Amino acid sequence: MPTVLSGRGDPARTLALLWRPRAAPARGPRPALTVDRIVAAAIELADADGLPALTMRRVADRLGVGTMSLYTYLPGKPELVDLMLDTVYGETARPVQPAGPAGWRAALTQVAQENWALCQRHPWMLDVAVGRPLAGPNETAKFDYELRTVDGIGLTELEMDAAVRLVLGHVSAAARSAVEKAQLERLTGQTHAQWWREHAPLLAELVDPDQFPTATRVGEAVGAAFDAAFDPGYAWEFGLQRILDGLAALVQSRGYRPPVPIH
Repeated sequence: MPTVLSGRGDPARTLALLWRPRAAPARGPRPALTVDRIVAAAIELADADGLPALTMRRVADRLGVGTMSLYTYLPGKPELVDLMLDTVYGETARPVQPAGPAGWRAALTQVAQENWALCQRHPWMLDVAVGRPLAGPNETAKFDYELRTVDGIGLTELEMDAAVRLVLGHVSAAARSAVEKAQLERLTGQTHAQWWREHAPLLAELVDPDQFPTATRVGEAVGAAFDAAFDPGYAWEFGLQRILDGLAALVQSRGYRPPVPIH
């Protein structure tokens, strides 16, 4: 479950920071401290140790400055988290939407893959509940691009928004499972495969396969395929394709046909 709420800071201060003018690099020694440097240091700390371990003091220590000096640049941690989110949103690639029969589906798949990779690079993002997005410049550009992947294919504006959010919600859920699996293996020193092999004899004694035949049959198939009780990567890809299949059926029902390329 997310542990931090986005948008908890002063909205006016946060929006001003998000949309702050970016000065061109000047010659000479760079300033000892800037908002960008503070945000970059915070992202590095969160990537390494997670969001719960992020404090203003740790950010200041990483930058070699006093904690109070950070408050000259931003009000506190809530605003910092919003700036961190908007900064990493700028990492997603936004190529030109592919043409041809694949069209929107290929483009939306690329969006999903970019967001999946983003969550793997910055797993702390999954600890932030974005109930009130503040629409920073990177978040706005990112969402605009994502919406354009399903524009002009027969969906209403409300359906376009819901379709993109459906895909992004699946990405977050699947990425959370993958991150939790990796964290559990790191904390216990055991892979899922090692844990299951160690406890399989006990489970075999406790669970009667005749009482739970379907779970037993499916569990054995999954275990044989993944050497674990489940595989987040498979669930992520399977779920994504089924969501796209459903959207394809909706698009087809509206009579949309991809344009025929002109040679």
